[in-house]
Amino acid sequence: KQSRTETIHHLLDSPGHTDFSTEVSSSLQCCDGTLLVVDAVEGMCARTHQVLREAHSHQLVPILVINKVDRLCTDLCLSTTEAHLRLRRLIESVNATTAGMLLSKAAEMNETKAANETMDVDEDEEARWTFDPMKGNVVFASALYGWGFTVPALCRSLFRKKAVSIKPMLLKQYMFGDFKYNNGKVLKWKTTGDADSMFAEFGLQPLWDIYEGVSLASVATTGSSQLFADGRTAYAANNGSEKPNDAKIKATSYGMDQVLSALQQGGTSSQQTPLSTADEMQKILTRTGSSSEEAVLRSLIRRYRPLSDTVLDVVFELCPSPRDASNKLRTRALALKKDDDATGNAEFNAIWESVRSCDASSSANTVAHICKFMSVDRAHIRDPELEDDNSHVILGLARVLSGTLRSESEYYVMGPKHSFKDQHKLVKKSVRLYLLMGSAYVRVNEVPAGHLCAVQNLEDVQLKTATLCDSIHGMPLQGFDQGVRPLVKVNVEATDPADIQTLEHGLLKLSQADGAVEVTATAKGERILACLGELHLEQSILDLQKIYCGNDIKLRISEPIVEFGETTDWFNDELDFAQFCESKTTSPRQSSIPPYNEEEGLESAKLGRSRAVLTGRPAAISLRAIPLSSKIHSALKQGKLASDDADDDLLTLGKALGSASSTPKGIFEQILERVLSIDENGNAMIAPPSLSSGATAIGRLASKDEGVPIMTKAKNGSGTTENDDNGNSDTNHGKMNGDPLEHNSTHNSATEAVGVMEEIRGMIRDRRFDAAADDDLSEEDAAALEIWNNTMKGSVAAGFKLAMSAGPICEEPVRSVLIVLEAVEVALEKGQDGKYQCSKPLSGGMMLSALKSAIRCALLTRPARLVESHLKLTLHSSMAGLGPLYNVLSKRRGKVLDDSMVDGTDLILLTATLPHAEAFGLAPELFQKSSGEVTAPELIFSHWARFDEDPFWIPTSLEEREDFGEILNNGDLSTGMDNTALNYIRGVRQRKGLLVDSSRTVVAAEKQRTLKR
Repeated sequence: KQSRTETIHHLLDSPGHTDFSTEVSSSLQCCDGTLLVVDAVEGMCARTHQVLREAHSHQLVPILVINKVDRLCTDLCLSTTEAHLRLRRLIESVNATTAGMLLSKAAEMNETKAANETMDVDEDEEARWTFDPMKGNVVFASALYGWGFTVPALCRSLFRKKAVSIKPMLLKQYMFGDFKYNNGKVLKWKTTGDADSMFAEFGLQPLWDIYEGVSLASVATTGSSQLFADGRTAYAANNGSEKPNDAKIKATSYGMDQVLSALQQGGTSSQQTPLSTADEMQKILTRTGSSSEEAVLRSLIRRYRPLSDTVLDVVFELCPSPRDASNKLRTRALALKKDDDATGNAEFNAIWESVRSCDASSSANTVAHICKFMSVDRAHIRDPELEDDNSHVILGLARVLSGTLRSESEYYVMGPKHSFKDQHKLVKKSVRLYLLMGSAYVRVNEVPAGHLCAVQNLEDVQLKTATLCDSIHGMPLQGFDQGVRPLVKVNVEATDPADIQTLEHGLLKLSQADGAVEVTATAKGERILACLGELHLEQSILDLQKIYCGNDIKLRISEPIVEFGETTDWFNDELDFAQFCESKTTSPRQSSIPPYNEEEGLESAKLGRSRAVLTGRPAAISLRAIPLSSKIHSALKQGKLASDDADDDLLTLGKALGSASSTPKGIFEQILERVLSIDENGNAMIAPPSLSSGATAIGRLASKDEGVPIMTKAKNGSGTTENDDNGNSDTNHGKMNGDPLEHNSTHNSATEAVGVMEEIRGMIRDRRFDAAADDDLSEEDAAALEIWNNTMKGSVAAGFKLAMSAGPICEEPVRSVLIVLEAVEVALEKGQDGKYQCSKPLSGGMMLSALKSAIRCALLTRPARLVESHLKLTLHSSMAGLGPLYNVLSKRRGKVLDDSMVDGTDLILLTATLPHAEAFGLAPELFQKSSGEVTAPELIFSHWARFDEDPFWIPTSLEEREDFGEILNNGDLSTGMDNTALNYIRGVRQRKGLLVDSSRTVVAAEKQRTLKR
C-alpha cells in the first residue's frame, strides 16, 4: 500500500496571443514548471519558439503537452500507425528546437569567457529539456474532450488490468518505440508491416474506436455525424440493424458496443472502475444528461483517460518543490540582486540564504516578489472588511520567497532598480492577502514561503514589479528582460479639458495593472499610450474608459504613431577618396529647398562634409558623415571581427575614408583604435589618426576680438570667408612648407582668396585618413592639438549623442551613420608666459552645440534615406487564400521569407516581414480579401532596415519625365509624385508640429503680397 502525500499546486493560465506575451513572462517568473502546449496538427509556431526561450531563461522544468491529438483521427483521418509516426516527428522537431536553443545559449556563455575556458551544455539541463514519452514528460491530450494520458500511466494501467504481462518499468521503454506486441512477446516493428506498433495498438486504437463508435451511434439515431471529415461512418450506420428513430444517443444504440469494448481496456483513471455493462454506461449518460454526439464523447472519454488527473500526476512527479527549485534548479532566477554594498552586509547575506533555501520558519526574514499587478472586479473579492468604493481593485500577484507573509503587517517596498545604498528612500506599506481560487479571491491571514497569493494596498507605489521585505537590508529579485517591445503607439487626449486629471490618473492605473503598457508624456503635452499590438491597444483603451477613468469620460485617440529613423546613402563617386574631395557634384535637393535649407550653418557644408564654428569663434571643427553598416557596428561594439561577413563593407568603408590599408582586418583595427563614441542605434564617431597625430590640427593666430574665420552666406547663397578691412581673407595662419593654408601674404596680392572649406578639404585630401604628424609640427599647431586633447575632446561624445537623437529631416533618431572628425581649428594668442593659448574661453556647451549643428548640416548635404522598423509575420493559410494573401502583402511592401506545407493538411505556414507603417489594419483586410481562408497574423518586431527610396527625387531627364510625368503645378517645393518616403516624412513632421514643405504652397501667385509667410 502506497503512502499518500498531500501537495498544493498553484496553476496559472496565460493567454497565448502575441499581444499578451507579458502575461506569459510574468507567469513564468512565479512558477517552477511549465506546460508547453503544442498543436498536434499545426506543430510548433513562432510564438512557441519564443515561449521556449523564455521558459529556459527562467530555469523552469518543462512538460510537453501535445494537444488536439483527436484531430489526427477526425480531421486528417489518419490510421493509428500514421498518427504514431506523425507524433514521433513532432516530438523530434521540438527536441531539435530545444537542442539548438541550448547550444546557442552555451555559445553565448563561451563568448564571455576566456579563450581557454569553454562551457558545454549541462547534462542535467539537457535531460530536462529533452522530451521523451518514456520519461513521462510528454502528455498526449485533447483539451476539447477532456482526455489525456502519458506513456508511464498507460503502461501501469495495462499491467494492472493484465492486458500486458510486462512490468511497467520495462514496458514503458518499448511503448513508444519501434516495437509490437504479439502473443505476450515484444518484437521489432517495421513501418511497412501490417501489424500496428504498441503505441498505436494500446495508446491510440481504443480512442479511435470510441470516436468511431459514437459517430456510428449519432448517425444511427440522428441521421448525421459531425466528427469525421470524410463521413466514413454514414454508410456503415445506415446499413446497420437499427434505423434512425430517436434523437438521443443511448448505451444500446448502434455502435455503442464498440465504445464499451474500448472503454474496458487501457483506461488510466485510478479513481473510476471500468465499465462492464451497457446499463452502467447508460447510468453515466443519464446522470450527466449527455445525449448529443459531443456530450456523449466528453462524458465517457474523460472518465476513461481524464486529462486533469494526468496533468496533476505529471506535475507532481516532475516539477520540483519550492525548496528544491530555489536551492538547486532555479538558483539564478530566484536569487536576490547583489551589489558591492550589499555583499559585505551580514544581514543581507542572511536574507539571501533564507531566499536560497526557501526557509518558511518563523525566524526567517519575509521576502515576497510581486511579478505583476492586475485589476480585479470588487464583486470577486470575498472580504467584507475591505474598504474600497471602486468597482475594480488593483491587486499584485506575489510569490513568497522566504518566511511568512502576513496580512495587516508592514513591509518595505523595493522597486526593480533599488540599490542597497538607497535604504532611506524605501517606504513601508501595510498589505492584505488573498488566496487565488479561480475567479474568486479569498481573504487569508498568512501565506508561507513557496506559495502564491494576491496582495492589496500597493496601488500607490507606481511600480510594475516589486519586492516586499520586512527588513530594510533586503534587495529586489533579479529581473529578466522580457524581450518584447510595444508595437502600437497612440496619443490619448480627453475631449473635455476638465477630464485631464482623471485621464492621467487612469493612465497611471492602467500602466500599473498591465505590465506591457507603457505611458509616456512628451514635452508638448502628449500622453503616449504604447501597447504590444492592435488587439492589446483595443483592450487597453476599453479598460481605460470603463474601469480606470469611468464611463462618463470621452477620449480622443490619434492615428497610430510609427517610429522611423534617418540615415544616408553613398554618393556614386565617393569610394575614390582623392577624387571625391575635389568632386563637383552638387548637393542633394533637400539642402536647397525649404524648410531644410534654413538649417543654421548649412552654408559651411557640402557633400557630407561640414565645418562648424563655436560660439564666439574660439575654435572650429570639421567633420564628415558617411554610412555605417550594421555588421561593422556590431563588430565595433564587440571589439573584434567574429567572422568575415563584414569584409566587403570594411573594404568599401576603407576606400571612402582613404585608408592606406587594403585588408579588412587592418581597416577595422584602424577604426577600432579611434572610436570616440558608439551608441545602440548603429552610429559611431571616430577621430582618425590624421587628427590624433596633429596632422589636421590647425592653430590660427588671432587678436582678442577675432577668432577663427567663418563662412558667411553671400547674396547668391554661396559661402565665402569673412574678410578684414584690407580685403584679405581671414586665414592668417596655416601649415608651413607650401601648405595650401599658408598665410595669404606669401601669395600674390591679386590671388583670389580661397574659401576655408576648400582649404581644409585640400589639406584632408593630402594628409588622408591615416597620416602621421610632420616632424616639424609648428608651435601653433602643437598648441591647437593640446587644446583639442585637453579641453575639446571630452565634450564631443555628448554632442554626438545629442545630434544622433534627432535628425534634420523629420527629427527622428539617426541610425547607421559614422561621424569622422577630420580637422580642428583653434584661435590662438600668446599668453604672458610666452606660450600659445586659446584666444577666447572654451566650454563644453559650445562644443555640444557646434557638433550637433555640424552633424545635422553634414547629413543634409548627403542623400537622405529613412530607416523603418519591420515586423515578422506568421500565419496559416489554405490554398484558396494564397492569392489574396500575396496580393495584400505585395501592396503593403511585404516580403515572404518562407511558405511550407503543414504535414497532412492543406494548410500553408507562411513567414514574412512587413514594414511597421504598413501593418495597421492588416488582419481585417486579410479576412475580407481571403474570405476567412487565413488565420489571424502574429506580428513581432524583427529588425530595422533602410528604405531605399529617395524622398526628394524628381524627374529631370527627358526619359524620366516621359516615364513619371512632370511635377504637378501645385506650388509644392518638393515633388508632386506619389513618393512613399516623402509621405512618411510629411506625416512625421506634421505630427510633431514642424513646418512641412507643402504648407508653403502658393495657391495664387498674384496674392503673394497679402500672405503673412
